[in-house]
Amino acid sequence: MSRIGKLPINIPSGVTLKFENNFVTVKGQKGELQQQLAENLEVKLEDGVFTIARPDDAPENRAMHGLYRALVQNMVTGVSEGYKKVLELVGVGYRAEANGQLLTLTLGYTHNIYLQLPKEISVTTLTEKNKNPLITLESADKQLLGQVCAKIRSFRKPEPYKGKGVRFQGEVVRKKAGKTAGK
Repeated sequence: MSRIGKLPINIPSGVTLKFENNFVTVKGQKGELQQQLAENLEVKLEDGVFTIARPDDAPENRAMHGLYRALVQNMVTGVSEGYKKVLELVGVGYRAEANGQLLTLTLGYTHNIYLQLPKEISVTTLTEKNKNPLITLESADKQLLGQVCAKIRSFRKPEPYKGKGVRFQGEVVRKKAGKTAGK
C-alpha cells in the first residue's frame, strides 16, 4: 500500500467535495478547483472523509494511488487556506511593479519584462528602502502558483558568484569563489 495514498483526507467545514464521472470538484471560500482522476481508482466520500483505494498492485495503479491523493489534498488545502509564495529580487536596480494582473519586472536587461498573470493568482509587490523588492503571489491552485513562480524565476536565476537574481524568500544560494588574483 502507498503510505501517502492510504491516508484519509479530512474535509474541513466550509469546503464541499463532489465526485462525478472521474472528476473531483472542490469548492471553498478561496475558490473552486477541479481534477480528473484515473478511471481505475476507487473513491469513497463518507462523513467528511475522502479516501482513495486502488484495485490491485499493478505498477500503474501503484503510481497513481499516492499521486491523486496528494493532488486532492492540495486542492482541499488550497480552497480552504490558500497558498502563498514570496519571491525576492536581489540585485542593483531590480524592480517589480504590479498593475492588476500585469507584472512589470526590471531585471538588468535592456528592456522591461511584462508578464500577464492568470486571473486565479493575486499579486502584490513591496519595495522598501535599503531592502530587496518582494513579489507576493497567492492562489488556491498550488500547481499553477508553482508554475508562475518558476516562470518568474527563469527570467533571472540566482547566479553563483554574487547571488544576484530572482529567488524565493529565505532561499540560500551557495556562492562559489571567484577568480583569485595572483601572479
